[in-house]
Amino acid sequence: MESECPTETKKGKSKTPKKAKESILKQKSPAEFFAENKNIAGFDNPGKCLYTTVRELVENALDSAEAISELPVIEITIEEIVKSKFNSMIGLVDRERVDEELYDDYETAKAREKRLAKEARAQEIQAKNAALGKKVKEHAVSKSSKGRGEASFYRVTCRDNGRGMPHDDIPNMFGRVLSGTKYGLKQTRGKFGLGAKMALIWSKMSTGLPIEISSSMRGQNYLSFCRLDIDIHRNIPHIHLHEKRDNKDKWRGAEIQVVIEGNWTTYRSKILHYMRQMAVITPYAQFLFKFVSDAPDKNVTIKFARRTDVMPPVPVETKHHPSSVDILLIKRLIAETSKQNLMQFLQHEFVNIGKPLAERLIGEMGPEFSPKTAVKSLTDQQIVRIHQLFRQAKFDDPSGDCLSPAGEYNLRLGIIKELHPDMVATYSGSAQVFEGHPFIVEAGVSVGGKDVKQGLNIFRFANRIPLLFEQGGDVVTRTALKRISWNNYKINQTQDKIGVFVSIVSTKIPFKGTGKEYIGDDISEIASAVKSAIQQCCIQLKSKIVKKMQAREQQERKRNLSKYIPDATNAVYDVLKEMAKSHASKKKRYEEGDADILRKVSDHLITKETLYEKLTQHVEKVDYEMALEYATQTGVREEPREDIYLESLDDKGNFFDFHSPIFVFRLFL
Repeated sequence: MESECPTETKKGKSKTPKKAKESILKQKSPAEFFAENKNIAGFDNPGKCLYTTVRELVENALDSAEAISELPVIEITIEEIVKSKFNSMIGLVDRERVDEELYDDYETAKAREKRLAKEARAQEIQAKNAALGKKVKEHAVSKSSKGRGEASFYRVTCRDNGRGMPHDDIPNMFGRVLSGTKYGLKQTRGKFGLGAKMALIWSKMSTGLPIEISSSMRGQNYLSFCRLDIDIHRNIPHIHLHEKRDNKDKWRGAEIQVVIEGNWTTYRSKILHYMRQMAVITPYAQFLFKFVSDAPDKNVTIKFARRTDVMPPVPVETKHHPSSVDILLIKRLIAETSKQNLMQFLQHEFVNIGKPLAERLIGEMGPEFSPKTAVKSLTDQQIVRIHQLFRQAKFDDPSGDCLSPAGEYNLRLGIIKELHPDMVATYSGSAQVFEGHPFIVEAGVSVGGKDVKQGLNIFRFANRIPLLFEQGGDVVTRTALKRISWNNYKINQTQDKIGVFVSIVSTKIPFKGTGKEYIGDDISEIASAVKSAIQQCCIQLKSKIVKKMQAREQQERKRNLSKYIPDATNAVYDVLKEMAKSHASKKKRYEEGDADILRKVSDHLITKETLYEKLTQHVEKVDYEMALEYATQTGVREEPREDIYLESLDDKGNFFDFHSPIFVFRLFL
């Protein structure tokens, strides 16, 4: 009798589980990481990619000009590239479709018949509505003529008059992610070393075309030209051409040109809104924006003129505050410091630690610490002890001297230039601190204006850049909507055209996400400062609004009195005539003064015209006295009725600027 072996298969082999492949440890370069997670840097979709590219190039151009205290002149051009032109640029021959059913926009005969029937019914309904005089809406096309894979391409060019870039540094500045000049502790527009590099990565992903950079620095007699893309896997630049050219025009600055996939139609308003807000916060800059297309009706050219030549000071790099550092940062500072002992290290690497405080801190650390302890020999345990003491000890707050806010003067000018409001108030707060980082909040509130919608129109700025996305969660929006009682300041939140402008500058802006989209509402120090700044503006506006209301009431009283002057003249004159008759017939006697008036009435020396003139003069006198009292109370706080424009000065002589919220007084030496 044969026994069966249950582990045997038909082929006589046993079933054994396959061994899992051993996992291999892999690494990704920074460029590869951001290419796969481009939404982190604001490159979510083609439209947003176009917007973010413009934004990053403009902000880099502003930084470059401000670094050498040059009034920025920036030209930004977006050129639409049709498919045939793009194909010729990359050397691709246009090819007609062979297999129509293969394409996403292919439509079967049945589907086409159904669509045409639906459109016919819609047209019939529209015709009936038009015959009845009803408003006719445009019928939307049911299927887009553009296929899912057919993209729009744009050449974005940004030209500035900044300091330019060193010839040898250009490849690494554009072709190596997480390398840059903005990593010190100071107020900057950029924080992540991305910017133009992300535009280059997106260009490589969507078009495969390289970026082109032209640059010239002060004192150079040549022009640097570089054409490159990026090796995403190795995070290094791939240079196509890098050479020095003749600079016959002696031009200085930089010009960056990149071709990317984008969507101008959906993000047109965002890009133009960004440029307008940038003109508000930087009225000392001149912007020329162009959109160029083969269709002339789509072309756009907007010039945002310079309004002043007064620039904010250049932000300066500062040292770390003891309460803001962590263990890793302390170790890095120790590795980089040139100081030998602990006493020198504490005094040199941190703000607000002088010699007396350093001695007290070292004494508190324990017996194993002394002023002459070699800082490079500190153990991990000793570094943790220093960190714990920094977290618990009391330090003076850092000053705001390292910050560069826009200034009340520039903020006011920017609001007036772009919005033309009926009235505006601005306020700049003093420096405050969160988590050891100084920050300053500036605010402006306007009422009325051009192209301003009814209700609250909120304009947010962080380190002097506009924030356009994720408005609902931002600290400024939440404060303006929920924490300000507008009615208390005689402002109607729903009917008035209200502009709320808030600018926050700091060495560390607590953005939510690296896309720098909005500032969270979870930091009480910033939320409190924003509320206070808006309230200070509202208090100023309330005073102006109340006085304007009083002036209107005075005008209304004058109109009412003037309206009744004819009737009052007739009534008074009739009474005087009757009194004069009684006096003449000696039926009634009056005192000498009254009798004299009645004699003049009888002799026709006082007539209706005389009374009319006297009453009119009295109304004018009362109105003048009220107006004089109003003007006296208002004084210099009344804003100027004429625009102020400070011409750029050709003479580069020495002078001092004395700043005021309303004006800047320039004293030449």
